[in-house]
Amino acid sequence: MSKDALTPVDFWFDPLCPWAWITSRWILEVERQRPIQVRWHVMSLSVLNEDKDVPEDYRRGLKHAWGPVRVCIAAEQKYGNEVLGRLYTEMGTRRHHERQKFDRAFFEASLSAAGLDPALADAAESTDFDEALRASHQDGIDRVGQEVGTPVIEVEGNAFFGPVVTPIPRGEAAVKLWDGVVAVASTDGFFELKRTRTREPGFG
Repeated sequence: MSKDALTPVDFWFDPLCPWAWITSRWILEVERQRPIQVRWHVMSLSVLNEDKDVPEDYRRGLKHAWGPVRVCIAAEQKYGNEVLGRLYTEMGTRRHHERQKFDRAFFEASLSAAGLDPALADAAESTDFDEALRASHQDGIDRVGQEVGTPVIEVEGNAFFGPVVTPIPRGEAAVKLWDGVVAVASTDGFFELKRTRTREPGFG
């Protein structure tokens, strides 16, 4: 099947978020079973929450969230958008499965494993890419509004936050969820569907 026959699905992520990581693995499962093509974009929980009243523990954690998104933007600027998917996979595996912290060794290992220049780890401590980061973030958030987090997904002009789910849906369950989410998101005037989380994120 040619790429022209595939439906683009735009996905905004922040490597910090375990829930976005689960959703990203789910959308890749869907991509194997439905004629879609995922296009990856960076958003930032640090940018999203910088002017919001959030718990102090959460705000302290956001200080460590600048590095990974800056590195992602630096990689995108050097190599193009198509590298973000594999870089996110390397970062997410190390962060969420291996519980590694965001430090220079983390960034260099992720970049190298993705086939990218490990020197791009310098971007983690630089503000040089913040303008582009904020633009990418704003592009995603403009589609859904400020009262969301990550991920943001858009398909055929319909954008939404989530879905927030655990564990990672696989096989038939993955496409069943996809079909339902797309049906809901494409309903004119639909805005919200939510319930309280009762489980921690699981990556199995």
